Amino acid sequence: MAESRRTLIIAAILLVIATALGAFGTHGLKPVLSPERFESFQTGVTYQFFHSLGLLAIGVLQRDPRFGGPRLRVAVRVMLLGILLFSGTIYALTAGAPRTLAMVAPFGGFSLMLAWLLFAWAVSRSTSAQG
Repeated sequence: MAESRRTLIIAAILLVIATALGAFGTHGLKPVLSPERFESFQTGVTYQFFHSLGLLAIGVLQRDPRFGGPRLRVAVRVMLLGILLFSGTIYALTAGAPRTLAMVAPFGGFSLMLAWLLFAWAVSRSTSAQG
């Protein structure tokens, strides 16, 4: 249950941050960014939002003893890494970080895809899938 609680809290905080960044982007950044940079920023917010909702779902699933355990724990960690690397890189670039940082974003995207594959693996290996 502690893992589920931690995942749910992290997901909720990431959703608050995504919502705040989305509002800040629309009201504060849109007037000052080029359309391309604003669109990139919005992509970061969108990916953070959807994957945070995914974390929320995983956190709920972790409450069920048939699904909890190390496999879901790994999926959560890889999902968090993906959000940080993908959305975080986009946010940093929007704030003026060196363009070379853009090379990090694909690792974030890969991490997000890997997290969903790990999630699928965890669910397929759950005790309910074997019965």
